[in-house]
Amino acid sequence: MVCIRCQIVVKYELEKLGLHHTKVELGETEIMEELSDEQRETLSNSLKEIGLELLDDKKNIMVEKIKNLIIELVHYNTDQIKTNLSDYLSEKLNHNYTYLSNLFSEVKGVTIEKFYLTSKIERVKELLVYDDLNLTEIAWKLHYSSVAHLSNQFKKMTGLTPSHFKNLKRKQRPSSENMQIM
Repeated sequence: MVCIRCQIVVKYELEKLGLHHTKVELGETEIMEELSDEQRETLSNSLKEIGLELLDDKKNIMVEKIKNLIIELVHYNTDQIKTNLSDYLSEKLNHNYTYLSNLFSEVKGVTIEKFYLTSKIERVKELLVYDDLNLTEIAWKLHYSSVAHLSNQFKKMTGLTPSHFKNLKRKQRPSSENMQIM
């Protein structure tokens, strides 16, 4: 779960199944009851129908925690972390970074750093298209050392400059003048 809508949907599915929860957060839910195999299967199927999955495997759970911390950091955290990403994750998850890094790469087939950079670039894309922020403001908001650093990383990962990307997306979005009201 990476958004508030997902949390709402999960709460609804749990209530629909008569399950009581103490916590529904990004990527993690605590259910008060011990689930029977049938309840676990029913919950798993309900979540699959809405595009989510129930994770029971400890490796997958840890990887989801890593992903959620990164997504939270990129999308919702306005303060820059005081340490580097590896120390931040190790501290939050109480595990050695080497273990976390190896586990993440094994399960996802990509490094934590690559996932982090990809998440940041996806956030830059959102901000370019949907917000009225300029590139300097976006670089500041996402804690890039400079606009040049952001632009270089963006071009390296997308093949486009941020301004070219923004212009392409602007052309694709329908203007209110072209929309028909039914």
